[in-house]
Amino acid sequence: MTNITENTMNNLFENLVMQFVQDNLERIMRAEITAFMESDESCRHNSRNGYYKRSLHTKYGNIEDLSVPRDRNGEFQTQVFEPYQRRDGWLEEAVIQMYKSGMGTRDVARFIESMFGSHYSPTTVSNITATVLEDIQIWQERPLSKRYAVIYLDGMYVKLKRSTVSGEVIYFAMGIDEHGHRQILGFYIGGQESSNGWREVLKDLYSRGVEEVLLGVFDGLPGLDDAFRETYPKADVQHCIVHKVRATFPKIRVEHKTDVINDLKTIYNAIDHEMALAAFDTVKSKWGKLYPKEMKSWESQLSTLLTFYKYPAALKKAIYTSNPIERMNKEFRKRLKPMNSLTNMDAAEKVVYLQCIEYNDTYAERVTPGFGMTEVKKKLAEMFDERYPLPMSNQ
Repeated sequence: MTNITENTMNNLFENLVMQFVQDNLERIMRAEITAFMESDESCRHNSRNGYYKRSLHTKYGNIEDLSVPRDRNGEFQTQVFEPYQRRDGWLEEAVIQMYKSGMGTRDVARFIESMFGSHYSPTTVSNITATVLEDIQIWQERPLSKRYAVIYLDGMYVKLKRSTVSGEVIYFAMGIDEHGHRQILGFYIGGQESSNGWREVLKDLYSRGVEEVLLGVFDGLPGLDDAFRETYPKADVQHCIVHKVRATFPKIRVEHKTDVINDLKTIYNAIDHEMALAAFDTVKSKWGKLYPKEMKSWESQLSTLLTFYKYPAALKKAIYTSNPIERMNKEFRKRLKPMNSLTNMDAAEKVVYLQCIEYNDTYAERVTPGFGMTEVKKKLAEMFDERYPLPMSNQ
């Protein structure tokens, strides 16, 4: 008896909600046609012509007999829905969200059919998500800020199907602007990671407005330093400490690993640049005979591994590694993993673009830790003005 009562109450509530939705949609459309008839001069030769009935599937349920007002000349069109539209867009939006979360087109199609009884073929799902392609090119060409305190560069490999399935790189560029806001500036898909690939990425950023950069943070990919400095010769380079430690770790014998790693920490955890150099000398004298190639490698990169000491100490966590973009890539991998492989370039761009939009929305109003401090902002402004002074005519 209780179940019957609960079911009856649930049905009653659902009916009340649907009636409320229908009443309000019809009220909006009546107001629309009133405004239309009063504002248009041509309506002196026009008049209302009653209503017609149609169905509309909303996220609250299906309205079978929605009353839509019409005019005698057939010129009025409500803004509540598009002509011939039978859904209010919520299901299409749900399809895009499911696709973004990592579900393949076949999985989405099966889910839609099982939940809503609507038959969506994988092709239909692909067509729905294809609406995103219209936005991608606009987003990829959008103007960027002139100044970025930091630009992070990192590549991530995904399985992409062309004639066969193979790993291809997604180049990511992330920036922190002069106000401390972090965002993905662009992504570029295809091929194998190379310095020439990065050179094209950097040229694109510059052409879209990124003209003044203080610091580039990335790993030690051969040639990337040169590619970066070609575009931004006045910027500093910070090689990621974490990448360098990871590259060294496998080359150390098991019995020495803990001691070597702890000793390396004394270099990049020193209180200032001078102490960091002294710490390296100590590490080199201790381990140089056992691991001469590894110590030589550190010494050759020491200037770019310790660049962060030129910047306010409050920014260390944000700039001495490429962790911010690494964490972003980790989240992207998690979303892409259920797909196994991306069926084509369009599929890859759709998924990555949707993730980028979500990421940028999340961080749009957040100030990266350290960048909001008054003394930090003042120091960065001084560094920008020193490296990129205004032309004499503008001063």
